[in-house]
Amino acid sequence: MQMIHIMTRHPETIRTDETLAKAKEMMDAAGFRRLPVVKDGQLVGMLTERDLRAHSGYLASTKVDAVMSAPVVSVSPDATVQQATRLMLRHKIGGLPVVDKGKLVGVVTTIDMLRAFLQVVETDEKKLSSSRAGSRPE
Repeated sequence: MQMIHIMTRHPETIRTDETLAKAKEMMDAAGFRRLPVVKDGQLVGMLTERDLRAHSGYLASTKVDAVMSAPVVSVSPDATVQQATRLMLRHKIGGLPVVDKGKLVGVVTTIDMLRAFLQVVETDEKKLSSSRAGSRPE
């Protein structure tokens, strides 16, 4: 299964020159735990809830580019769930931007990965169940 099938398309983004207060407002309103950071249409960083917590008290006066994580670990739309999972585990991150030819096209999170895993397991269980039913003597 590829990222293009499980990613969230057209994710919300924030610009490097915005404040952390603006980022917090966006994240709280939509229930996001991370925001891709863009500059001139290009993905340049990621901002997480952890970044915001580390700078609480200074959200209105701190710009996104001062605390965002960069460079960004990302995947392509044709990357597999296995490849993305390995990256997330290796880097101990809960989400990845999906980038195609330098342009942000989506975001995939651990929740997306768990949904994909569950779908694969349930499909396999159905196949196994139907193959057992078809091989029973009458």
